[in-house]
Amino acid sequence: MDNAGQIEMLRKAIEIASLDASEIVLPRDHQIIIGSARFHYLDWGGNGHPILFLHGGGLNAHTWDVVALMLRNRYRCIALDQRGHGDSEWSPSIDYGVDTQVGDVEGFVEALKLDNPVLVGQSMGGLNSMGYAVRHSDRMKGLVVVDVGPEINAGGVQRIREFASTPELDSPDAFLDRAVQFNPLRDPTVLRRSLFYNLRQLPSGKWALKHDQRRSSEEASRISTAQRERLAGEVVKIACPTLIVRGALSEVLTDAAAERFAKSLKKARWVRIEKAGHNVQGDNPRDLLDAMRPFLLEIGI
Repeated sequence: MDNAGQIEMLRKAIEIASLDASEIVLPRDHQIIIGSARFHYLDWGGNGHPILFLHGGGLNAHTWDVVALMLRNRYRCIALDQRGHGDSEWSPSIDYGVDTQVGDVEGFVEALKLDNPVLVGQSMGGLNSMGYAVRHSDRMKGLVVVDVGPEINAGGVQRIREFASTPELDSPDAFLDRAVQFNPLRDPTVLRRSLFYNLRQLPSGKWALKHDQRRSSEEASRISTAQRERLAGEVVKIACPTLIVRGALSEVLTDAAAERFAKSLKKARWVRIEKAGHNVQGDNPRDLLDAMRPFLLEIGI
């Protein structure tokens, strides 16, 4: 699909979200080497304060397109395809632990010289942003954690993993049918746009999700779980202003867990976004923006 087609898809997503963008443009695609791996990222341009967006597991940088487009006139919005996702390289050693991914973020922030960034992370990206903040709160302007925390509902996480492990299917339409069943909150037009950026065609002619599904192997999961559990005990070190966002219909993060998470930090509060499940940025970007904008102003950017 050419740029005109992609802009039209984004325009429809903005319209469905009941938002009004002054100008609808696409971000610039870039590649960068961090350590020994190649990463892809989207840069929306501008000279405003940098905001780095980190997507959830099984997703990619384009999950933030609507939110980033609406913020780009005031901030420099950058969204990273994390290792094994989107158009970034897969790990040859199947290393997708939190520690390794936080290292990727550290290298990325340093390479792009992002001064006192705000990190916005959802699900897996939220855990990675928390891990970064544990180490670097003093060099961050703020943190937004979307629908994840030290306490998560294992059943909800498993349901998402099962969907993200969708096998090869015959067509994008077959994936769309599964996506509509999995998330009836989302307009099929928006889901189709998401799949455009998250599917790859195989030499066999079949289609598959772009992310490295080896992430869910028993050994990789064991290592990742151990690191997440350790991170849960370290989040009290997060000292920068923090906004915790919970989707009201989420099966992953509860109100009580979000409140406990907020109370455990020095400078944090939490908000509930109605009409949104785990993927808040896709289900209800308008209300997410309504929660983020006051927070960004409060922290002085």
